[in-house]
Amino acid sequence: MKIQARGLPVRAAIAGMVVGAMVIMTIVVLSIGWFGSRQILLDTATRTARDAGQITIERSRRMIDPGAATLRTLTFDPIVTSTRLEDRLSRVGVFAAELSANELVSAIYVGFENGDFLLVRPLDQRDIRQRFQAPTQANFLVQTVTTNAQGVRVGAYHFFDASNRLLLQREIPDYQFDPRQRAWYVAAKDTVSTVVSKPYVFFSTRQVGISLSKLATNGKTIVALDMTLDDLANSLGDLRITPGSELALVGEQNEVVAYRDMRAVLLQRENSDEIGFRTLSDLGVQALTRLQAQPQDERAVSYQADGKDWLGISMPFDAIEGVRLRLLVTAPADELLGDLQRSRDQLILIATGLILLFLPLGWWAGSSIGKAMEQVAARARRMSAFDFSRPPSQASSIREVSTLHEVVDNVSVTVEAFLDISHVLGAEARIDSMLGQVLEKIVAATRSDGGGVYLWQRQDGSMLRAAQAGPQGGLQETFAYAANDADRLRSRALDATHQRTEFELRGRSGQLEGLLVLVHSADQMHAAPEFQAFVTRLTGMLAVAIETRQLIEAQKNLFDAVIRVLADAIDAKSPYTGGHCERVPELALMLVDQMSADQTGPYAAFQLSENQRYAFYLGAWLHDCGKVTSSEHIVDKATKLEGIYNRIHEIRMRFEVLWRDAEISSLRAQLAGADATTAQAELSQTQQQLQADFRFVAESNVGGEFMSDEAIARLRQVAQTHWQRHFDDTLGLGVEELRRLLRDRPTPVELPATEQLLADRADHIVPWGDQRPAVEIDDPRNIYGFDMRLPAQRQNMGELHNLSIRRGTLTDEDRFAINDHIVQTYIMLKKLPWPAHLEQVPHIAATHHEKMDGQGYPRRLPGEALQTTDRIMALADIFEALTAADRPYKPPKTLSESLRIMAFMSKDRHIDVELYLYFLRNGIWRVYAQRYLSPAQIDEVDVDALARIAQAPAR
Repeated sequence: MKIQARGLPVRAAIAGMVVGAMVIMTIVVLSIGWFGSRQILLDTATRTARDAGQITIERSRRMIDPGAATLRTLTFDPIVTSTRLEDRLSRVGVFAAELSANELVSAIYVGFENGDFLLVRPLDQRDIRQRFQAPTQANFLVQTVTTNAQGVRVGAYHFFDASNRLLLQREIPDYQFDPRQRAWYVAAKDTVSTVVSKPYVFFSTRQVGISLSKLATNGKTIVALDMTLDDLANSLGDLRITPGSELALVGEQNEVVAYRDMRAVLLQRENSDEIGFRTLSDLGVQALTRLQAQPQDERAVSYQADGKDWLGISMPFDAIEGVRLRLLVTAPADELLGDLQRSRDQLILIATGLILLFLPLGWWAGSSIGKAMEQVAARARRMSAFDFSRPPSQASSIREVSTLHEVVDNVSVTVEAFLDISHVLGAEARIDSMLGQVLEKIVAATRSDGGGVYLWQRQDGSMLRAAQAGPQGGLQETFAYAANDADRLRSRALDATHQRTEFELRGRSGQLEGLLVLVHSADQMHAAPEFQAFVTRLTGMLAVAIETRQLIEAQKNLFDAVIRVLADAIDAKSPYTGGHCERVPELALMLVDQMSADQTGPYAAFQLSENQRYAFYLGAWLHDCGKVTSSEHIVDKATKLEGIYNRIHEIRMRFEVLWRDAEISSLRAQLAGADATTAQAELSQTQQQLQADFRFVAESNVGGEFMSDEAIARLRQVAQTHWQRHFDDTLGLGVEELRRLLRDRPTPVELPATEQLLADRADHIVPWGDQRPAVEIDDPRNIYGFDMRLPAQRQNMGELHNLSIRRGTLTDEDRFAINDHIVQTYIMLKKLPWPAHLEQVPHIAATHHEKMDGQGYPRRLPGEALQTTDRIMALADIFEALTAADRPYKPPKTLSESLRIMAFMSKDRHIDVELYLYFLRNGIWRVYAQRYLSPAQIDEVDVDALARIAQAPAR
C-alpha cells in the first residue's frame, strides 16, 4: 500500500509555527483590544454552540432513557418464558400500559428462540387503523406469529380495546415474519446490554425513530421497542444561535437524521414505499455541507459558504448509545462578529509583513529539527512498505526524536519476530527444531534475556525442557509441576536485577501442553500487565502449534502401527510367507537410504525428501496389502492337486479300490476254475502296474520337475483306467458344488457308474459369473488402467488339468488369483483419501511386479514409465522371494543362486540393469543376508561374473 503524504513537511511546519507566533505577537501588540473582543465573541459563540449541542443531547437522552428503562422492566416479564399464545396474550395489558405511559414508544415486540413473534402497537393514528382495518373500539393491535403442534407457522392480528379485552382475532396466512433474521434480534442475542439501532423512518407513521432491543433474563428471548424522535427535530429549530444559524444531526453516510424542517429531509425511494433520509448535499444547505467537510475535531472553524464567512462546530452526538452521529452547528460570521471584520484586512497586511521578515529564521529552525523527524518518518514509511530492517540511526539532541527512534526499533524487532514465528510454525515439521526457533523469536520480541520451553509429561507430572535460548538463570532440565484446570502465571525474582516468569501453554481444548519460562530484567516494562497480556497471546500460538504437531505425530504413529498390523496380519495369514511384508520394506529402505547418501555414482542425483521417503515407506509396507483377499489354499498351494486339502488322497483311494477289485477278480477267476498260478501272476502284474501308476501320479503332483510331453501323455493313459462308483455323488455337497454338478448332469446316473481314474469333469469348472474382475484393457469398467490376461474361468479343479501343469503347482487360474492381489492392492489404496504428499503411495505399492520390458502386471508399464522407486521395490521383492526359506513350493536358494537368477532377469529386461549392478556392487545384499538368511544360504558370490551376465545382450 502506497503511503499518501498529507500535510506540510516538518521544516515548513516549524517555519510556519515560528511565523505564526510572530503574527500572533504582532496582532497582540497592535490590536490587543480588537483581538480580545473578537476572541470573547468567538468564545461566546463557541460556548453557545456547545451549549445548544449539549441541550439537544440531554433532551435526546431524556427521550430515550424512559424507553430503555421500560425495556429493562419488560425483560423480566413472564411473557419471555411463555410458550402458549394464550399466556402471551394475557400480558398485553402490561405492554399497553407502557405504550400509554410513554407517547414516544410506538411499538413493543418480542422475538422468541423458535421464531415466534409478538408485537403490540397503539391504534392512535388514522392511517394505521385503516392499514390494519381495525374495529372502531380497538385501541391496540397485537401481531403474532406462532408455531402450532404440526410445526406450521401461523400469523394473526388481535385487536384489543382500552380495557385490554380481545375484540377481534384475524388469521393472516401471509404474515410469516421471522424475528431471528432481523438486525435488532441478531444484535441483541449475544450481549446483555441494550442494543440501539440507527435512526430511521418508520414505515407506518413516517416518523423518525430508533429501535431498542435487549436479551431477556432467560437468555433466549429478545424484547424490543420503537421510539419516535420528533422532539429532537423540533429542538434544533429552537436552539438557533442567530437568525441565520443552521443546526443538523447527521449520520456516518452524511444522511440528515434531524433538521428544523423534517419535510425537507425525508425522501421516498424510487419504486419503493420505503422512506429514507436525504444527504447533506441533497438538503441544499451549503453552510452545513461545507461544515461537514471541515476537520472533525470539536473545535470552532471558520469557512466560506454562499459567499459569506461562517463559524461552525461539529461535535459527536452520543445520546444514542452505539450509534455514531454528529451535531453540526454553524452561524454567519458577520452576525457573530459585527463591525470587527473591517479590521481584518489591516491585520492580514501586518501578518504578511511579519511572515516575510521571520521566514528565514523559521526555515533554519525547521531544517535543524525537521531533519531528525524526517529520518523517523522515512523509517515509518519503510515499515509501511513491509521493510522492517533497522539501519543505524543518527543521534539527535532532541529527546523526543531519540525516543521515537527507539520505539521504531522495538516495533521493528517485534514485527520481525511475529513474522518469523508465523513462518516457523507453518514451515518447520520437527517440533524440537520449531520450538527452538520460535523461542529465540519470542525472547527477542519480548526483549527478554533468555528463556526455555518445557513440554508437559502427563505420565509422571513433570516438565521437560525441549528448547532453550540465552541465559537460563538457573532453569532446570526437568522439574515436577502441579497442573491446574485454569491458566496460571507465576513470577519470581532471580536476583536484584533479573526475574523469571512462567506462562502456561494450553491448547484449544484447554489442556496443559507445556510451559514458557522467560528470564528478563526486573523493570517496569516487564512488570506491566500489558507485557503479560502480550506474552500470553504469543503463548497461545505456541501452544496450538505444539498441540497440532503432537496430534499429527500421534496420528502418524497410529497410522504406521495400523499399517504394520495389516502387514503382520497378511504374514500371519499364511505360515509360509511370514515375514515377507516386513523384510521387503526393510531391504527397500536400506537401498533407498544408501542411494540417497551416495554423492557419486549413477545415483548421485537421487534424493528423496522427507515426505517422499515417508510415502515410499508406506508403499513398501503396503505392497502386498491386497493379499488379505487371496485364498490361502492357492497362495500356499504346495502340490498341484491341493485345494482346501491335497486331493491326491482321493486318487490314492481310487487306486486302493482298483487294487481290491483286482484281488476280487483273481479270486473269482480261481473259483470259476482258472489256473491259480496264472491268476496269481496276472494279479501281481496288475498290482505292480497300479503301484507304478500311482507313484507316477503322486510324483507328478509334487511339481518339482518340468513336465515333459511324454509324462503328460502317460498321465492321460493312466486316466483311461476305469473304476466302479456305487454311491450317489450328489449327497453331502454344498449348495454351489451341487449346482455345478447338476448344471452339466441334470439327470441321476444309474449306479454302479463307471468313471475314469483321473478326470476333468464339468463340475470342476468354477465360472466367473458376476464376479468377473475388470482387469482387461478393453473392459469399460476398468478405470485404473489394468492390462492383464484373464483366464476363461475363475477356477479349474480338473485333475488332469492340474496334474498336467508343466512347471510348479499353479494353474493359469491359480496364478491369476495370486497375481490379483496386486490389483486389489491398487484398488484398495486408491480408494483411500491420501493427502497430496502421499498420493503416490498406491502407485509405489502396486508397481513392484512391473517389468522393464513392459510385460509385467497389473498395468504392463514400460520401463521408461517406471520411477526409480518403482524399480527399487521390484528388485527388493524379487530378492526377498528368491532367498526366502518359508515357501512351500521351493527350497531356499543361496545368495549366489538368487543373484544369478536376478542377473539373467536383468539381462532379459525384467528388472533394471543399472539398479541391479548398483545393488550387486554396493553389497547391500550381504548386509541383508547377515540379518535374515540362514548360514547355509550365505555362500561365495562372484560379483564380476554376475555383472557380465546382467550386461550381456538379451536373449
